[in-house]
Amino acid sequence: MRAMNNRRIRLAITGGGTGGHVSPAVAVIEALQKLAPTQGLEILYIGSRDGAEARIIPLMGVEYRGVSTGKLRRYFSWENLMDAARVPLGVLQSLWHLLRFRPRALLATGGYVSVPAVIAAWLLRKPILVHEQTGALGLANRINARFATRIALSVPGSERGLNKANWVLTGNPIRAAVRSGERTTAARRFRFDLQAPTVYVTGGAQGSHAINQAVLGALPSLLGVAQVIHQCGDAEGVRADYEQLARKVAGLDPKLQSRYVLLRFVGSEIGEVYKLADLVVGRAGAGTVNELATLGKPSILIPLPHAAGDEQRQNARRLKEAGAAVVIEESELTPERLVSEVRTLLSDRERLKRMSEAGRGTGSGDAADRLANLLLNLAGAR
Repeated sequence: MRAMNNRRIRLAITGGGTGGHVSPAVAVIEALQKLAPTQGLEILYIGSRDGAEARIIPLMGVEYRGVSTGKLRRYFSWENLMDAARVPLGVLQSLWHLLRFRPRALLATGGYVSVPAVIAAWLLRKPILVHEQTGALGLANRINARFATRIALSVPGSERGLNKANWVLTGNPIRAAVRSGERTTAARRFRFDLQAPTVYVTGGAQGSHAINQAVLGALPSLLGVAQVIHQCGDAEGVRADYEQLARKVAGLDPKLQSRYVLLRFVGSEIGEVYKLADLVVGRAGAGTVNELATLGKPSILIPLPHAAGDEQRQNARRLKEAGAAVVIEESELTPERLVSEVRTLLSDRERLKRMSEAGRGTGSGDAADRLANLLLNLAGAR
């Protein structure tokens, strides 16, 4: 990317609620920060007061403002009425923050938290770039698209129904941390044997009760097959899983205990985790699938069965058809099936190599740079 000129550039970014919406924003912020000295770029992030973005974004040295938000649900709930009332307040709060900051353009990466800021930016006649991570616009981005100047898509074929002049295919951005790390350093961090196979199990930022319970039932058999780094999440529905897993491991033979690392979150060490992993077991969210494809990591994917638009099954199918993943439906996930699939894959190094090469051809490694350039173009900085 070319360096920006010396004029101060002010940009606003919004999105969050889940890690899948925050990670692309983080990747674009990193790309923007590479373009110029800090004094040449100012970024305002508008998000929720208690989502993942409220914890992650301020650590990047970015100005953060939380606003009132209401969750968007596809089903009837009385909570929809209360949450709908929060959206106008969120729009007013976003208007106030945007008026004070005066950005040239706004990027929205989706999630219900992005809607108030997008509406506010539209009212102020600011250029709006909306990014969609999945194969079909999510509920929030379907609203945001009505106000968008440009819509950036991650998956070919997801442009159906959109005006050709309005959309562009960029791919899904990946955080710099995902590509970092070194195997030897990672092995020292987790006290693992570099010669033994390693499996990374993750349910995504929110965690997965189904995956956690399968791992719980698979211990100690799973640890007889591989070393395991297990990110079990800390969302309300999975908090008890951590305690169950910790108690189960505490009762194992010390040699098996040394082959298991249990984490609530995986942060900046994600690059080391990926470098060490010979195989990844996890959900099939758009961000996870893109990371696996870009890094060429063989995987066992368990799609979330009730994901919006069945997008996780579509994501998983894409990697399976490329030859990069094995797919297990959640209804078919048992401890025995998990151990069997892991054992089968790890015992066939040639197959793992073929899966790695097949996946690597489906990633979008330069998406963050593309989105950063699009945003700067909208802002008149190019």
